[in-house]
Amino acid sequence: MRAVVMAGGEGTRLRPLTTGTPKPLLPVVGRPIMEYTLRLLRRHGLTDTVVTVQYLASLVRGYFGDGTELGLDLHYATEQRPMGTAGSVRNAEEGLRDDDFLVISGDALTDIDLTALAAFHRDRDALVTVCLARRPDPLDFGIVITDDDGRVERFHEKPTWGQVFSDTVNTGIYVMKPEVLDGVPLGRAVDWASDVLPHLVAEKQGVFGYVAEGYWEDVGTLESYLRVQADVLEGRMRAEIDGFEVAPGVWISEGAEVDPEALITGPLYVGAYAKIEAGVELGAHTVLGTNVVVRNGARLARCVLHDNAFIGPGAELRGCVVGRSSDVMRGARVEEGAIVGDDCTLAEESIIASGVHVYPGKTIEAGAVIRDSVIWENRGHLHLFGPRGVSGIINVEITPELVVRLASAYATTLPKGAVVTVGRDHSRAARAFNRALVGALTAAALDVRDLRTMPVPITRADAARNSAGGVILRTAAGLPESIDIVLLDEHGANLGPAQQQRLERIFSRKEFRRPFPGEIGDISTPPRVVENYTHELLGVIDSRGVAEARLKVVVDCAGGVASLVLPTLLSRVGVQVLTMNGRLDEAAPTETGRDRARAMDRLGALVASSRADFGARFDATGERLWLVDETGRPIDDGRALLVVLDLVAAERRRGLVALPVTTTRVAERVTAYHGVEVRWTRTTADDLARVSAEPGLVFGGDGRGGFVVPEMGPHLDGLAAFIRLLGLVARTQLTLSAIDNRIPQAHVTRADVPTPWARKGQVMRSVAEAAADLNRDTTDGIRVVEPDGRWVMVLPDPVEASTRLWAEGPTDASARELLNSWVRVVEKAVR
Repeated sequence: MRAVVMAGGEGTRLRPLTTGTPKPLLPVVGRPIMEYTLRLLRRHGLTDTVVTVQYLASLVRGYFGDGTELGLDLHYATEQRPMGTAGSVRNAEEGLRDDDFLVISGDALTDIDLTALAAFHRDRDALVTVCLARRPDPLDFGIVITDDDGRVERFHEKPTWGQVFSDTVNTGIYVMKPEVLDGVPLGRAVDWASDVLPHLVAEKQGVFGYVAEGYWEDVGTLESYLRVQADVLEGRMRAEIDGFEVAPGVWISEGAEVDPEALITGPLYVGAYAKIEAGVELGAHTVLGTNVVVRNGARLARCVLHDNAFIGPGAELRGCVVGRSSDVMRGARVEEGAIVGDDCTLAEESIIASGVHVYPGKTIEAGAVIRDSVIWENRGHLHLFGPRGVSGIINVEITPELVVRLASAYATTLPKGAVVTVGRDHSRAARAFNRALVGALTAAALDVRDLRTMPVPITRADAARNSAGGVILRTAAGLPESIDIVLLDEHGANLGPAQQQRLERIFSRKEFRRPFPGEIGDISTPPRVVENYTHELLGVIDSRGVAEARLKVVVDCAGGVASLVLPTLLSRVGVQVLTMNGRLDEAAPTETGRDRARAMDRLGALVASSRADFGARFDATGERLWLVDETGRPIDDGRALLVVLDLVAAERRRGLVALPVTTTRVAERVTAYHGVEVRWTRTTADDLARVSAEPGLVFGGDGRGGFVVPEMGPHLDGLAAFIRLLGLVARTQLTLSAIDNRIPQAHVTRADVPTPWARKGQVMRSVAEAAADLNRDTTDGIRVVEPDGRWVMVLPDPVEASTRLWAEGPTDASARELLNSWVRVVEKAVR
């Protein structure tokens, strides 16, 4: 006996899951639905099988092939248009005329005894045997009533309760004699249950019904899709689960990593190579596909996550389905009955309400609350560029495919044959993406100066002096799982808004340049890059008096790229240096704030014990610098900015300094004392760089360990700042603590208020209205100056769903009082 598996349906009731995936391939506990059917056929000896396909037919054929891996001999009959259940079988009649055959659906789940069904068919010498199952709620199925011998007396498809005359329903599984096909018109859409079988019953053609024992479920809705997952896990459906049962009902597949501190409640299934972090809560009937990542603090219950889904920290999902390669970011929530299609992104703290369907490829903005299905529009489209460049989670938001597309788009904005500088940090991810990046740039007819592992300031300097642009790959500060791709212009600066818009347009339209083979670019690794930077730095930075002062300094390279430069640099300055972490630490390409605080304490202890003049710590990319005074006390970022500012202003006695508007106004008192003027900038690094490029600028800083040395360019450069600091301290002959003590104390405090993106405009309008009678500055956000001189600044966060506030007063208490009063204004607007 041959079998016919019907696998051509569109599965419209399961949209958007079936938008790009045929319903038979939807996964149930690690396997496509249809695979359970094929395994059932094999168990009952039905190895010669015809599969009817129509909707996304190539995907079904491509997945199962000829059936060899399952021990089957599969053949395919393709419909050019939907032909119905009977029409599809008639279309596959070649090879079905020799013997009775079995028809079964490829998108239902069952463990019914097919051998017993076939035996019943033969015993009755039936023309057609309909496999029946008893259901307490038969409204969504075809009802069948039989006599005592099993002969079918009546059919009724999709009845109302007033038409329910039996609890036996048609499972869509049939055993038939070949001559039944003669009654099926060829080339027309015809169904067994509504067209062919009622006609045969009316003519008393020998249609019998076999009431089967066992499990059967038609997977036609989200509720039934979730239910079959639970039934397989609970053992109600007899099936092989691909994995190891590490605890009763807890199935873990090969290569999956589950942290011992994750809270797991079975029954559940974790697919191959999935990763579950500490603090995750997985509730009963949760099913995770292959390569799924669930980050710390996320909570899931009765959810189905398809392959390659990503669930961010603190996300919450209940009774929902998340499609393939979709990302649910930090703090997002997906409620009961919701479906998120393939390749979607739910940004931070977004909410998908109960019953909402998000169709494939959509992006939901941070903080958005979605109560209606997202089908055509792309809600809250997020721009490619952010404050740190093109940033995202490694192999989730930033993939090799995206890197290639981005590099191709960037190359298209430059002329053929142009030279581009590429530098990266020492992380494995940056190294891997660097290969994809360089390959795409050269394929687009650019020549690449590949500096490999190199401090960011040196990469910027090389791009400005030798190239038409550049690219920097670096681990995001404080986020070891994320990476930044920074695209540079011919000056070594980040691309401006107009350049970003042009690149985004090329990227989104895929209008990439395709050069001829002879135009493909070349790759070079230029020599003496570090030596050239060192020579230039020492040529423009005043290091007089350093050797004579016999300074002793403790330097912590933090296992980063500064360790590649400092030996060459310091050997020419004449300072005694004790170096910590002076090697590349591939396992720690960045650090959290807590990690830095501990490292600063260790640095302080070494400074004090060695009686050094001060201590300095670099970040992993060489852009930032943190200080410890001679007593071993770490200097707060804000105070460090004032200390260096005081030293520079005291020596220069004229010029401009660039500072963000969130900096304490004590800075104005420091600069005014020395005759230097402050240019206030926005809080972004790009604006600080823009102002720092103006003539007459002598210093810039961001108050977070970032310092600008204009002689080396308008960008953050921790290496140049360190050399300048050595010279200033040597010539001043004052300790850092003495300099700090002569600067007035500042009292700045800050707060963040969670704010949905849709409310940010309303928040800023409310702040403007509340400050209507006060002195206001709109350089960045809204800065309000009270009559007593206190000030508060309100700024919508450009990345997070929050509003940031800063306040300064003559005391901590007065600053906190002012801050709280404006926090209440923002919170009222959010509500």
